[in-house]
Amino acid sequence: MVEPVSIALDALLIGTLSPIDERGTLSGIDKHPALGPVHLGSTGLVGDHQGDLKRHGGPDKAVHHYPRDHYRAWGDEIGRVSRLEQPGAFGENVSTLGLTESDVAVGDRFRLGAALLEVSQGRQPCWKLNRRFDLPDMARRVQQTGRTGWYYRIIETGMVSLGDRMQLVERRHPEWTIARLWHYLYVDTLNRDALHEIASLAILPPNWRDYAAKRLQTRAVEDWSRRLDGEAHTSTPGDAAQGHDRSLTNG
Repeated sequence: MVEPVSIALDALLIGTLSPIDERGTLSGIDKHPALGPVHLGSTGLVGDHQGDLKRHGGPDKAVHHYPRDHYRAWGDEIGRVSRLEQPGAFGENVSTLGLTESDVAVGDRFRLGAALLEVSQGRQPCWKLNRRFDLPDMARRVQQTGRTGWYYRIIETGMVSLGDRMQLVERRHPEWTIARLWHYLYVDTLNRDALHEIASLAILPPNWRDYAAKRLQTRAVEDWSRRLDGEAHTSTPGDAAQGHDRSLTNG
């Protein structure tokens, strides 16, 4: 039986494309509050855009949810920057108070207005956060802290609005919270037992299961540098598991 969870929206946000760097790279990370009800389709909110459709958006990343709960911690760490004065700093579509990565698991289904959303995966932060916050290591900070937020796929499309509440209606894999997935992706990165579980967790998108399967096969962790630092990345001493061999562990 699912415990009743009803969470008010702090903000519902959409973004148009705009340049994020000196090369003119387009991004939809700059989100602003939706004006009135919005239709939520299979690939996201009407009016919301992504500049790189290979790595952002699509059915398994239709909606990004970021907890407003984390903003205070970020303010303590990086200062009271203007980005943190209102929701949308991390390019999220949904902002709430009361749900974090420790509370939400893959496969959790939420009713929001007329739509039904299913938690699909955590966010893998990219270099565009560095540009957005004008901090060269912001993406790494997000990854290292586990304050990543998560994505939804859309099970039922429909209209949603700021006045709607998120109602938890089903939990399919409560043991696999976003926080637990993060732990085995970025902390205990070559834990054999966990990797076997992740590789066989069918509800995860194929690329997440492939990470686990490849680590089991190669005994190495994929290089995150380009995603976190951009194409002109430089290696940072002490970065965890940047493609170096490590022995697989159990438990």
